[in-house]
Amino acid sequence: MSSQPSLHQKGKIVQEFGTVRQFPLGLSYDARMYSCERLNRVLADTRILRDMYKKHHWVMRGETFYQLHLLMDKHASEQTELIDTMAERIQTLGGVAVGDPRHVAELTQIPRTPDGVEEVPAMLSRLLEAHETILIESHDAAARVQELGDDGTNDVLVSDVIRTGELEAWFVAEHLVDTPLVKA
Repeated sequence: MSSQPSLHQKGKIVQEFGTVRQFPLGLSYDARMYSCERLNRVLADTRILRDMYKKHHWVMRGETFYQLHLLMDKHASEQTELIDTMAERIQTLGGVAVGDPRHVAELTQIPRTPDGVEEVPAMLSRLLEAHETILIESHDAAARVQELGDDGTNDVLVSDVIRTGELEAWFVAEHLVDTPLVKA
């Protein structure tokens, strides 16, 4: 016996990405495969959106710095909760949730942000565009998984992803309205 950890281990892959295991969920194989595929696409986009919120939280500037700094962090936290909910739903369906950031980058539909710092309106506009991408995908996916009888995935998409995304988009959009901070 030794207390030395066994380092540099390599394991055999026991389930490939893009496959589903059979669980007694009352859903067909095809429904579970389809739901996992669609959820993984939304999950990849949501992970990018969450990271955009964190980056914008760190680099926020200007007159409304404090308010936006806090809002970006709040939304990043909410997106983290959505990520966990979607990943757990994929696992519940017998699938494999996209995990590696490099794999996320391959799956996402959201364009990469510049490495530098943009002006605040451009940052907020990018967030809105990312939200809309996710919302369009989620609305379509929710309708299609509902047709397949996957009420659980439909509920995650509608009750969690869509409702949170719509609310966050509203909060961000209101910062792009051109009104004076104080009425004279």
